Amino acid sequence: MDETIIYLTVGVVALLVGIVIGRILLKKAFNQEEKKVAEKAELLMKEAKISAENIKKNKILEAKEKFLKLKAEFEEEANRKKNQIISNENKLKQREQNFSKQMEGLRRKEAEFESSTENLNAQIEIINKRKEEMEKVKKQQISMLEKISNLTADEARDQLVETLKEEAQTKASSHIKEIMEEARLSATKEAKKIVIQTIQRTATEHAIENCVSVFNIESDDIKGKIIGREGRNIRALESATGVEIIVDDTPEAIIISGFDPVRREVARLALHRLVTDGRIHPARIEEVVAKTTKNIEEEIVELGERTVIDLGIHGLHPELIKLVGRMRFRSSYGQNLLHHSKEVAKLCSAMAAELGLNAKLAKRAGLLHDIGKVWPEEQELPHAILGMELAKKYKEHGDVCNAVGAHHDEIEMTNLISPIVQACDAISGSRPGARREVMDSYIKRLKELENLALGFDGVNKCYAIQAGRELRVLVDAENVSDEQAGMLSFDISQKIEKDMQYPGQIKITVIREMRAVNFAK
Repeated sequence: MDETIIYLTVGVVALLVGIVIGRILLKKAFNQEEKKVAEKAELLMKEAKISAENIKKNKILEAKEKFLKLKAEFEEEANRKKNQIISNENKLKQREQNFSKQMEGLRRKEAEFESSTENLNAQIEIINKRKEEMEKVKKQQISMLEKISNLTADEARDQLVETLKEEAQTKASSHIKEIMEEARLSATKEAKKIVIQTIQRTATEHAIENCVSVFNIESDDIKGKIIGREGRNIRALESATGVEIIVDDTPEAIIISGFDPVRREVARLALHRLVTDGRIHPARIEEVVAKTTKNIEEEIVELGERTVIDLGIHGLHPELIKLVGRMRFRSSYGQNLLHHSKEVAKLCSAMAAELGLNAKLAKRAGLLHDIGKVWPEEQELPHAILGMELAKKYKEHGDVCNAVGAHHDEIEMTNLISPIVQACDAISGSRPGARREVMDSYIKRLKELENLALGFDGVNKCYAIQAGRELRVLVDAENVSDEQAGMLSFDISQKIEKDMQYPGQIKITVIREMRAVNFAK
């Protein structure tokens, strides 16, 4: 037990000694660490001071540089304004000098003007004096002339005026003729050039149609089938197509007569199908005519579309395209209307291009100018006005509508395309071989032309020759002089232009023949 106490005592003592030693060691380590932290803090403080000094120096340098830069800019701006002020002062001095010179010049001119005014006044006084002297001399001369001629001044003046009037009329007639010839040559030169170029670039086709179509058959035996028992087949065909079927003694031919060319074409194609099929009876006829009518309508639309594509016309209303196709089955004075309209469209396009106008609008107006002729419904309006109404209805351009309505002068022209369409319509319709006129109306026009010329004084005889293209006028040589013959030709041409309607132009030739007759006895 004593040993245990000893051991415990030694252990406690050792523990206390260990604790004391540990505290001493711990305090020593803590002091060393504190010393290191203090040294590190002192080092950081030194580095911070050095960095702050560097930043301070850099900021001071930047401030100095900015100050110097601002100072330089200020000095530069001040110098520039100073130079500008100096320049403005120099300009003002120069203007003052110029103004002074101008004032001196004005004073000098004013002095010259006053001097010129004085000279003019002096000259006016001299002229007035001379004028008074001339008046006195003139009165003396007139008095002497009146004594010599036994005529007063007014009577002599009247005689002189009459003499000069007759001479002036003669000279004026000759002068007018020369002016007209020169104007005609110069005015028509470019127009002829344009028309020739237009026609040269336009290929035309000619077709003459009338109100009769001929359907050829292989044998006359078919005529009996077409007529049918008691004529029921032919009556059914006439009723379905609206045309007259003429079956006579003409060998291997059947005549289809009708005013509407579309109906004639339907009848011709229906007959062809019936004859080819061989089954000809009323029910079959109605069926074939209905199918043929539908095919013709489709063909009309296709033909219209092909026409506008060939002409390069876009955006045309479907109803107008259909009417264009119907032109193929319409003729005017023997001239196919579609060929005529295509020809007019090409002429209008070429002529408008030559004149610097809108060629597309001109071509459109040329194609549609006779659209009123193929409207299927009966109308009391002229075809030009009806065509204009149709063009307006289907939203055509205003210039196109006016050109369609004005190509026969039924309304006033409001643009330059309208006279082009009118001129090209005349070119296409009046060229040789384009149209056939009724003989009675043709002869009537020639007689009217001759009677118009016979109504002028001094005209003995008058002859319309070359199909009405030339008018030869024979005048009385004793009553009509050469100068008066020229004026007569001009007056007749103006009268024809005013009172008559005619295609193309008419040449007026006045013939004055002087005959001297004597007899030897």
